[in-house]
Amino acid sequence: MSIAMRERLKKTFYSLLRTVLLIGICYVILLPIIHRLSTALMSIEDLYDQSVRWIPRNPTLRNFRLVWEHMDYVRSLGRTFFLSAFTSALNLAACAMVGYGLARFRFPGSGIIFGLAIFTLVVPPQLIMVPMYLNFRFFNLLGLLREPINLIGTYWPFALMSGTATGFRCGLYIFIMRQFFRGMPKALEEAAYIDGAGLFTTFIRVMLPGAVPGLLVTFLFSFVWQWNDYLYVTQFMPGQSFLPQALEGAANKVARAIDEADALASTSGFLDDHFYSLINNAGMLLVIVPLLILYLFLQRYFVESIERTGIVG
Repeated sequence: MSIAMRERLKKTFYSLLRTVLLIGICYVILLPIIHRLSTALMSIEDLYDQSVRWIPRNPTLRNFRLVWEHMDYVRSLGRTFFLSAFTSALNLAACAMVGYGLARFRFPGSGIIFGLAIFTLVVPPQLIMVPMYLNFRFFNLLGLLREPINLIGTYWPFALMSGTATGFRCGLYIFIMRQFFRGMPKALEEAAYIDGAGLFTTFIRVMLPGAVPGLLVTFLFSFVWQWNDYLYVTQFMPGQSFLPQALEGAANKVARAIDEADALASTSGFLDDHFYSLINNAGMLLVIVPLLILYLFLQRYFVESIERTGIVG
């Protein structure tokens, strides 16, 4: 066998191997979404039809209509989008400054500060849930206020945590920005200093424009995690309508509405766990669809940013 033939066979083998791996990964990722979509489109009759597995015999949008109504979807979507964009913007600004300071300046304790920032990633949020709640329930700004202020039920807890780079997963965002700024040439800063630019001018007008890939990754990570957050929103904004909380009670609301309608019509409805699965799957799809649309438009920039920040590999 010639060398050229051997190289061609080797390339073909590696191409087939990559194809099989990609198909397997796509299967693992897409299977839950396809299953939820199939279940959400089923009617109650399809659930008890043994011949129905993936393709509904009587597809219906009734489940989506019910969960849309009882989740108060439009209002919940607006509140969730505002909170996610608001906290992500503050996380981006704070973590970019912290990451730049840790990457470009050497001072006593800088390594310890960076290590503590990374250590926050392994601390379960439930461990500090009670102290955080009491801190914002009786907020006194380090003892400077005469009377404590109750910040529970407002956006201030999210603003204060995100603006000080102590919010959810901020340790990861600091790591991303630090690694990205460390990879940028120092000649950019030196040239700015020679031209008379100050520290903040150099950071804002020279370093930030070149750090767009890292900023994009940080913003998207923060947006997605805040979008799916249940713990902090439930703790700091009780009783408010956000998508995770609205989804939690949607199935029970739908069941109560159907029971009341059956009672008025003097009929006997039968609702079990299978019915709740229809409603929950429809609600889950409504929750993740905005994120899928966002990723669809930003996919190319996101992949390029991941490669440049060095998170993979």
